[in-house]
Order: sequence, then structure tokens, then C-alpha cells
Amino acid sequence: MARGLFLRLVLSALCAAGAAAFLYHDYCVLGAGPAGLQAAYFLQRAGRDYVVFERSHAPGSFFAIYPRHRKLISINKRHTGKSNSEFNLRHDWNSLLSHEPRLLFRRYSRQFFPHADAMVRYLEDFAALLGLRVRYDTAIVHVTLEKDPRAWNGHYFVLSDQNRQSYKCSCLLVATGTWVPNVVNFPGSEYVEGYETVSTNPEDFAGQTVLILGRGNSAFETAENILGVTNFIHMVSRSRVRLSWATHYVGDLRAINNGLLDTYQLKSLDGLLEGDLEDLAIVKDKKGKLHITLRFYLENRNTSAGIDGITLPQDELDNFATRAPYDRVIRCLGWKFDFSIYNRSLRMMPGRGNKSKYPQIKPSYESRGTRGLFVLGTASHSVDFRKSAGGFIHGFRYTTRAVHRLLENRHHGVPWPSTVYPITQLTNSIIKRVNEASGLYQMFSVLADIILLRENATAFEYLEEYPVGILAELETQTGRKVPAGLFVVIMEYGRNFSGDDKDVFYYNRAVGEAQHAWQSNFLHPVIYYYKRLPTVLILRGALNGLLAEREMRLHPPDWPLPRPDAIHHIVEDFLTDWTAPNAHILPLRRFLENCLSTDLRNFFAGNLSPGSRMQEEEGGCEGRVTGEISSANN
Repeated sequence: MARGLFLRLVLSALCAAGAAAFLYHDYCVLGAGPAGLQAAYFLQRAGRDYVVFERSHAPGSFFAIYPRHRKLISINKRHTGKSNSEFNLRHDWNSLLSHEPRLLFRRYSRQFFPHADAMVRYLEDFAALLGLRVRYDTAIVHVTLEKDPRAWNGHYFVLSDQNRQSYKCSCLLVATGTWVPNVVNFPGSEYVEGYETVSTNPEDFAGQTVLILGRGNSAFETAENILGVTNFIHMVSRSRVRLSWATHYVGDLRAINNGLLDTYQLKSLDGLLEGDLEDLAIVKDKKGKLHITLRFYLENRNTSAGIDGITLPQDELDNFATRAPYDRVIRCLGWKFDFSIYNRSLRMMPGRGNKSKYPQIKPSYESRGTRGLFVLGTASHSVDFRKSAGGFIHGFRYTTRAVHRLLENRHHGVPWPSTVYPITQLTNSIIKRVNEASGLYQMFSVLADIILLRENATAFEYLEEYPVGILAELETQTGRKVPAGLFVVIMEYGRNFSGDDKDVFYYNRAVGEAQHAWQSNFLHPVIYYYKRLPTVLILRGALNGLLAEREMRLHPPDWPLPRPDAIHHIVEDFLTDWTAPNAHILPLRRFLENCLSTDLRNFFAGNLSPGSRMQEEEGGCEGRVTGEISSANN
């Protein structure tokens, strides 16, 4: 911390003495959307030197335009029947984390699916009420590196804005989201209208026939808006439709937008098709109608004959699905990250496959190409894409906090927050967290509580919401030692319960007996036990890091963590209330006792009813089997 202060004083003096070529801050944050403001909040609370750059005149500029039809799909559950604020955040998908009770989103909208304008007002108030340091109307147009051994990471980040003002920082936090429209180029794509500019007035589509390219929420949102006025709507995409209630991924199609599925399956003219958009071509006839053909039909066309010289699929297959001409074609293919402002020296590379719209980052949210560059918010979703909620406010508010804690330890010597308890509090501590914690609940399979056992298992140290992808680096990333074994507390869905083709409503979908807890399908707590930190302890340096990462990757398929020495599933619960003495608490306590070779019964018996204590004595140790690896793999 002293070194950082010294650097700031030196750099400030240089700027004052000369013709200030740059302005220096320890931290620069790009973007004043939800993730950027969340990062700013934590930096400000810690007293750090930072600035946020926002290209617009106000925060949350994305939400000022999108979604185009202005209804958010993030739920705003104002009532849960509980007064616990941490629990209530499990069902509040819009609020950012802060100490200010006025900044809860339920105060900004009474709607379950709020209007997007409410989010704009909320973000404006979040920045203003907390006094966050944001430079508005400042578009960063270029970022490069300047090597300097005095810098935290061996280099400074040099940023330039639209007015050619330069800035320097030691740590760069990128929170610009994904806002560049995905575009597919094919013959005739000039006739396609984009989601970002197409009319939102349904009357403009009255009596028209419409083709929508895409199958995500923006596509169905657009269809929902015009469903009642069009002749019919067809929707085409490479992949089949994915329903969020089947995949348990909130980025898939939400029920609020899926009216077209009804009209398709109930044969009311609308329909869904699968096809590779790059193989398509669009031809416009003399009346302005748009005809769908295939690219290869255009290769040997007679260009002088106009549309009459172009082969259409129905010329060879008279029942071709899209043989009817369309009045309009609309592109709704989502968004991607803007790589254009980053110099090659930063090595900001797109991900692979279906993650190509995101930059490549590590499980710590740090760029794979440049130390000291972290990606926050929606653009960081490659870590848990199609798995958890890291691309959405109710997920990345917690991953942003995790990144802040990593930075506090790395640059300021502030260890990851923790609390030490006597071992007799172990069962209670776990039960409390799995019933209340919102970060564990929303970022299932990604963030976990870590319980570090002290020597002789007389006490334990509790760390909350640590990224499991960097479990092997826990000591260096948190500043906490692992003297003995550790427990990892995480939330998971059943291994085979989520997917496009899964029947999530089948008759015996729920498990109620503790002895079958490992077969639980719905979201439920899982406790992993390790006798040592899962890493290679005998090596040091860069090689150690590579081997540690390799060990982290060598885990069973669909497991978020390496194979543990023991594992325990707390049986799923219809009310997500894991406080039943016999079904939830006693099996957990026996598992902990088995791992620690410690009897916790004397302490915990006082918290159980006489009836449940009697059942415990009669039940013996049957619950112990749930802690074994073999049972989890059956």
C-alpha cells in the first residue's frame, strides 16, 4: 500500500511539473454499467484511487436503449415472506450490492418484470447517492501497455479518450459488457433489419409476413411484440430453442417471451426452423418481397435475368418450408465484446467456439494475455457460460466482489475476509450459509464457501464466496494458509437434470430421503472434503501454477471441483429450506464427524427436539454412506 501511495505522489508531481501528458490512477474502470458501478463501489469503500470512464452522459447507457421493447427479464420479487436481507437477494435479480438500504431495486419498480427505464433510474441513483467517481462523456478509444518495472504488474495501462487525453493506471477493470451486434453476412444481407434499429411499433408490421433470424430472448421479444398483427412469423437459427426452465440457465428463452411457441405448436401459422444462416441468401423481387434461397443456388445464376434467373428451393422442392415470400427480415443474434480499442500488446483474444463473443480470461477473471487486466460483468461470462448466472446482474455482482477481494490481497496486502469459529460451530455455520447466502445460490457451481481447518480440528476459518476455479491457488490469492484439510460448500443441480432435451417435469423428479441425497436434481448444497489443498505442493514457480491448474481440470465430467476425499449432498428441498433436523442436519453432522473423527453430538443435540434425538439414536450411522465418493458415482 505504501508503494502504491509513493507511485501516485511521484506521478502526480510529474503531471504538475510538466504539461500533464497523462492522468494517473491506480485503478481505471471502463464502463459505468452495473458491473462498472459495482466495482467502483468496492474500490471506494476500500479507499482506493480509481476512476470510471463512461462514454455516455449518464450510467447504464445500454439499458437506456435495450431491451428494445423495454421489459426486463430479470425478476423483481418484492416479497418473500422473510426479513433476512441476504436471503431476499436470492430473489432480487436487479439490485447491486451496497450498504445503502435505499438502493434496493424493489424501491424503483413494483413490477415482477420491470420496465428498463427503472434500471436506468436505479443506476443513476446508485452512482449519485454513493458519490462514485465517474467521468461521463469520456470514450476510451485506445488502450495499450507501457512496460515499467515500477508498476504493480511490470507495466502500466495507457488509455486515450476521444479528445486525445491520456490516462495511466496500474490495474485495468473492463466492464463494458457485450454491445456490438452479432452480424452474419450472406448474399442479400443488406435487406436485413437489425434488432438495434427495427421499429418497435406493432402497427408498422400490420398485415406483414416476417422472418426473424435468431432464437434467443431478443428474437422472441421481437416476435412477442408483433405476434398479434402479422400474417405470420417464421424464426430460423442454427440451434434448437433452449428453454430456461429446462436448462436452468437464465440466458435461455424465458417464459415471458415464448408466445410464438404456442402459436407454432398449436398450428396458428407461425413456426420455427433450424438452419445455418451462412448458407442462406435473400433475393428481392420487383414488388419488394424477400425470397429465401440458398447460397449455392447463386453461384451459377444468370445475373442479367434478375430474380427470374435465380433458382429458388421451391423450384426443386415444391413444399419447401420458406417458399412464401417475406415482407421483412429481422436480425436478432445477440451481442459480442468490442475488441477494437485494445492494442495487440494486451493480447486480448476472443474465446473459442460458442465463447468467441467473450474475451479469454482465467477463472480468476484476469485476462489470459495480460496480468492486471480483469474483465467484469457480462463480458466475463465465459467463465460460466450456459452454466450459471455470471453474465447477469444477480450473478456478476458477486463475482465483481470476488475480484475486488483478490485485488485487495494482491496489491494492498489485505487478506480475503474470514471468520474463525470453534469446531463446535461447524454444522451451524454451514446450515446458516446454505439457507441464507445469495452468492452461493446465484453463482452455483462457480462460487463456494471455503472452510479451512486448524491443526487438530479444534477450530476452523470460514471464507465466503471464493471462485472454485482457482481453488488450487487459494493460499496465494487470499493470503490465508491451509494448515490442514478443508471443506468446500457449493450449490449444484443434479448431474443429469438440466439440458435442452430433458424432461424436468417427470413424475419422480424430486428426491426426499436423505439416503438418496446424492440423486437430488434440484439446486441443493454439496460439501466437498479434501485432506489437503488440491494442488501440487512439492513444486514452486510457474511450473507449479501450470500443474495446479492441470490438477484442477482433471476432475470428473460435469463436476465443478477435483475429486474429493469425501463428498456429501444435502437432500434437495421443495422450499429450499435446509433446516429439517433429520433430513438435512443430522446427515450433515455425521458426515463432518466422519471426516474429522470428532464427535459433535454433545453440542448439537441441544438444538434438536427429543423426537429427532431418538430417531438419531435408532438410526445409527446409516447417513455416513452419503459422504462417500462411491455413493456419488452410483
